[in-house]
Amino acid sequence: KDNVPAEVIDKVQPYLVNPDFNPDVVKKASKAAFGLASWVIAIEKYDKVAKVVAPKRIALAEAEAQLKDVMDKLSAKQAILKAVVDKIDQLNLDLEESKAKLSQLQEESNNCKDKLERAERLISGLGGEKARWTQMEETLNESYTNLDGDCLISAAVIAYLGPFTMSFRENMIKLFHRLCVDHNIPCSSTFSLAKVLGDPVKIRAWLLDGLPSDSLSIDNAIVIKSAERWPLMIDPQGQANKWVTNMEKANQLVAVKPSDKNMVKHLETCIRSGRPFLLHNVGESLNSFLEPILLRQTFRSAGSTCIKLGDNIVEYDEDFRLYMSTKLMNPHYLPE
Repeated sequence: KDNVPAEVIDKVQPYLVNPDFNPDVVKKASKAAFGLASWVIAIEKYDKVAKVVAPKRIALAEAEAQLKDVMDKLSAKQAILKAVVDKIDQLNLDLEESKAKLSQLQEESNNCKDKLERAERLISGLGGEKARWTQMEETLNESYTNLDGDCLISAAVIAYLGPFTMSFRENMIKLFHRLCVDHNIPCSSTFSLAKVLGDPVKIRAWLLDGLPSDSLSIDNAIVIKSAERWPLMIDPQGQANKWVTNMEKANQLVAVKPSDKNMVKHLETCIRSGRPFLLHNVGESLNSFLEPILLRQTFRSAGSTCIKLGDNIVEYDEDFRLYMSTKLMNPHYLPE
């Protein structure tokens, strides 16, 4: 049906235009002729349609081939475009990271500039301190050289000169200094207990707690804090009691008189708990009950430090401190 010659189509044209060549009419005469007539008409129609459709099919195939070629080229271009877009996106990310890094570097640069300016100002400000530092170095070198003699005199003052007046102390210090010089022991030409053993911060705190600001009172406070023996303060004006009370207030100081009937109980409590104890208004004699404490007669028992008070054995806390004071102007105590 696809290969019917044109001459055959031309030969059947006269029959097709004949009104009698109608399948319905032919059917009345012969069924076989009916089938043949229908077939001829159908072939002729098919040939007409085929002659119209065939070029279109060819054109469609060509168009589809061209479309495929164009689509292939489009896909290739789209792939190239995607690669370019991806590269642009990556470049944008790199740009943002570079901008962030640049911002960070600028901030660090500004900080460095600020630090450099502050350092320059500090160096300029400290330039004037060179003379003071040089003088301080010389003073420290001198203090280090005289350390042996100054410590020796300080130990002598703490051990022997606590009960004496300022004038007697000065005379004895001169004697100690002369002995050091005679024995070639280096020491400061002008001795000061506050300079050798004093801490300016602590001294300032003592003054705020009510310690008088004269050199004798400051030296006495240093002796009290440096000596291993418990201090007995001659305090007719109550200045020492005020200073000790304020200084030890944060540590829950307990202050009682020897005449207090609960004195022993308070003392045992303070020894156990490590609280400071002030025994004020003592006379010219001390209760023998205090002797183990004054002599620090501690011992170890069951893994604990203890002390015997009368018939009782009391656990001894190393933070315990004993202060004693008297209002007598010139008390006389027996050697024992």
